[in-house]
Amino acid sequence: MQSIPMAVTDDVGWLASTEEAIDAVFRPVAEVFSTIVFFPITIGDVSFPAVVAWLIAAGVIISIYLGLIQFRGLKVSYEVVRGRYSAHHDPGEVPHFHALTSALSGTVGLGNIAGVGAAMALGGPGATFWMILAGLLGMASKFAECTLGVKYRQIHEDGTVTGGPFKYLPVAFHKFGKWPVKILTGIFAVSILIFAVAGGNMFQANQTFAQMRNVTGGDEGFLGSAGAALIFGLILAALVAAVILGGMKSIGATTSKLVPAMAAVYVLACLFVIFVNIGQVPAAFNAIITGAFNPSGMAGGLVGVMIVGFQRAAFSNEAGLGSAAIAHSTVKTRRPVSEGFVAMFEPLVDTVIICTMTALAIVIAGAPSLQAGIDQVQAGEGAPDGVILTSDAFATVLPWFPVVLAIAVTLFAFSTLITWSYYGLKAWEYLFGRSKASEISYKFVFLFFTVVGTVLTFGQVLNFADAALFICAFINLLGVYMLLPVIKREMKAYLAERKRGDLHKLGAEIDEVESPRS
Repeated sequence: MQSIPMAVTDDVGWLASTEEAIDAVFRPVAEVFSTIVFFPITIGDVSFPAVVAWLIAAGVIISIYLGLIQFRGLKVSYEVVRGRYSAHHDPGEVPHFHALTSALSGTVGLGNIAGVGAAMALGGPGATFWMILAGLLGMASKFAECTLGVKYRQIHEDGTVTGGPFKYLPVAFHKFGKWPVKILTGIFAVSILIFAVAGGNMFQANQTFAQMRNVTGGDEGFLGSAGAALIFGLILAALVAAVILGGMKSIGATTSKLVPAMAAVYVLACLFVIFVNIGQVPAAFNAIITGAFNPSGMAGGLVGVMIVGFQRAAFSNEAGLGSAAIAHSTVKTRRPVSEGFVAMFEPLVDTVIICTMTALAIVIAGAPSLQAGIDQVQAGEGAPDGVILTSDAFATVLPWFPVVLAIAVTLFAFSTLITWSYYGLKAWEYLFGRSKASEISYKFVFLFFTVVGTVLTFGQVLNFADAALFICAFINLLGVYMLLPVIKREMKAYLAERKRGDLHKLGAEIDEVESPRS
């Protein structure tokens, strides 16, 4: 998940007063809600949210139950992403690769850039080791929830798809009775909708404007005037509308180009920093391994640095929250578990690769701000701004890269915004029904708050939205646990078909029947 400190909006007149008034109303609600959702567990001198333990425990349990599928199934995942077992006329909206990039656009970005920098300051280099382990466990959670997302999806007459937790949670909870099913699935839908409008929309719009203002001269530039935020918001909303009005096919086509390109630029920059400092690589790996098991000087010792790594990964890749299953459910396939294999790539790319590359670049570059950040944490002065640590690491080798980083943050924020618009739409449809009028009403509301987000931050509203999103983890994973036998059956059948060579044969036969040669 992508989250960094809020940008400060212009303190002008009635806008600032409106924001302060709304935040004042939401503050007590957000504080109570956050206390419940992020209830702390204390081990020794270290406290961490119970939801993180819930997410990590799910990764461990699902990994064991499915026989460590995230390791033995990687070759299958690669084959499926390449479309080896796909037929042109498979039901669904988008190819496997588009479904993957759409889901990735909701996770890869700001959190990988800023959140990892903060993790390095909080937990030292050793946090990287535990972050990688958490990412590997998260692959199993993604496999499970995205398999279910396709298994129980509904394909409408117009070819569009509704899937994800909105469809498999009622199946998982049906033994509880009609009303518990409606209440639990309804709470999930409301939580997704709240975060989509606030965290996935307003926050991303606010950060997009903040980054563009920074690279165009700040308060002295042409975006520094009082009315610039509103004009920028209207333009951004128009760009978002141009994508989301086309539905999932349009979103998938956009993210399939945007996400790989920006991720490639970012990873290449990380590799360049590492290559220039190649002599420091052995010492960096030694610091990561040593710091993971013997984190001298870090708050909380071994447990503390482990929790920092796990928490960073859990909050970054969204494994277990159920959100990604909504995007993956639109894939064109006849075999639900095929998309489970594709979904495993998300935590692999988001956490194991991109977060790790960021951490390595920060540790290897050894910019003075890293040690200063660690000293700040140990002095009890709170965590530093993680994006500064990341930016400074790149600047040691590429003095101009902070500008590229700002552009990357902006584009990642945009891709996150359009993906969360789709997640919110599916929650809206569950709550208010599926019709053209309902869809248009939602998109109007979403675009309105895109404009609002560039002008105001509503900090307490966003705190409330963050807590709402993690309610989804408790409900979603409970449903996944109940349907694990279904997932295992699907997985075994698919792997058996692959071993016999039936997967490719069936796809070819379907294409031959539905698109016969003339």
